[in-house]
Amino acid sequence: MADIAWDGVVEARYRIEQSLRYEYERPIHDLQHRLIIAPRARHHDQERYAHRLWATPAIPLVASRDAFGNDIASVSVDRVEREIAFGLETSLVRRARGERPTEAFDARWLDVGRLTALDPALADAAADLRRANADPFVRAHAIVRFVHAHMTYAKRVTDVGTTAAQAFAGARGVCQDFAHIAISLARASGIGARYASGHLLGEGATHAWVEFLVPRASGDVTVLSLDPTYCNETDFRYIVVAIGRDYDDVPPTSGVFRGTSAGTLTTSQHVRVTELVYAA
Repeated sequence: MADIAWDGVVEARYRIEQSLRYEYERPIHDLQHRLIIAPRARHHDQERYAHRLWATPAIPLVASRDAFGNDIASVSVDRVEREIAFGLETSLVRRARGERPTEAFDARWLDVGRLTALDPALADAAADLRRANADPFVRAHAIVRFVHAHMTYAKRVTDVGTTAAQAFAGARGVCQDFAHIAISLARASGIGARYASGHLLGEGATHAWVEFLVPRASGDVTVLSLDPTYCNETDFRYIVVAIGRDYDDVPPTSGVFRGTSAGTLTTSQHVRVTELVYAA
């Protein structure tokens, strides 16, 4: 992806191929599983135009959408002998817009949950950022710069249950932690924010960033998509799969079963650009 000249791109088409395989030492029973891996049918300038999701062995997947408009695939299986696998093939397009998207105000993006709850250190930082940056648009950028400067990217020091306060105190973590801290600071300083889960071209795993909902005089909000891990505004390299208040709303794979064997998960994903259109 490094050899692509992204400046001047007005349309990009992508192909995503993804697989997840669970293996068990012994049979399991009553598996209830949920996947959030298919990119949203439409998200601002992004549109999905081909899509196939399946399970092996061949088991019906029940399609639905959650309260945030994300595509959910659910499966219920009485017995799995040794393994179950899921495959995804998706094609989508992004087209440049002349201005940032706007939406109606939604109070859910100000909700504080378990993963984004404030502690005194985060509350103090949010207050400082608000005092120093009266304009909310400027404040959103300042929050991203602050998180990027404060945190050091480090794997295996946090997990999916690590809160923003815990990651902030340790000053180390992965993209999920960077996003949760930025969301916590944004909401505490009066800006709505949501967790965006998806793909960043050139990375071998899923990625997370933040969509800030900056208030406008008209009463709606401007969507400002920023990545605190890399301290940049998102662009055609980013593909949104799901949005939520935090990671707990959009785990790519989750479920429960009865059995004495813990599952071993193996994943793979390949995201490639299939076509680029440049401005004349």
